[in-house]
Amino acid sequence: MITDAMVEEFRQMDTCCLSDAMDRLGIPCGLEGIKPVNPDSALCGRAFTVHYVPCGTVKGTVGDFLDDVKPGEVVVIDNGGRTWCTVWGDLMSIAATHKGIAGTVIDGVCRDLPTVHKLNYNIFTKGHYMVTGKDRVEVDQINVPVAVSGVRVAPGDLVVGDATGVVVIPQEKAARVLEVAKEIAAKEAVIEESVARGVPLREARAKVHYHNLQTREET
Repeated sequence: MITDAMVEEFRQMDTCCLSDAMDRLGIPCGLEGIKPVNPDSALCGRAFTVHYVPCGTVKGTVGDFLDDVKPGEVVVIDNGGRTWCTVWGDLMSIAATHKGIAGTVIDGVCRDLPTVHKLNYNIFTKGHYMVTGKDRVEVDQINVPVAVSGVRVAPGDLVVGDATGVVVIPQEKAARVLEVAKEIAAKEAVIEESVARGVPLREARAKVHYHNLQTREET
């Protein structure tokens, strides 16, 4: 399982390095099309998952699950990539900020950007749109495996986001991913230091076998 100490170590890693590590391990992780609303956003925490479906004749709720999210968790919403209605707005951003929630990732869109910007809330989505999801979509399940951009996210998986995007680390693979990511980061630091000393990039890269850092391991 992912310990608090591991979460703090992952918090120091960037998504590019983590993506390379998971490429080596053959783990799909990158959430395509998911971008930060605030460019300087960063998040790292365990996933609290939410699944949405279109409303039936009896309308359900859209945001009451927020009361069940723990401080430090990341809300991961599977709205099926829908861009024609939102599932997150200003009141949820305010409540999440007060609760100490690490951030939100949506396979879909959000709204009320002025509040999101004012709070500097960490939210990553496929865009923004003003039309409410109320009476259009509803929550049917929480804390079940969901999908964002075709990548599976289970409750408790680690979600890491930065200016480049978002990756998901399966909790059962987290220790190995962290080990490989730290190795890659160390080798890239060697390249950076060498280049700063005037070493040609080709030579600096060759020294640490840069072009194979992310190559998938033999199984």
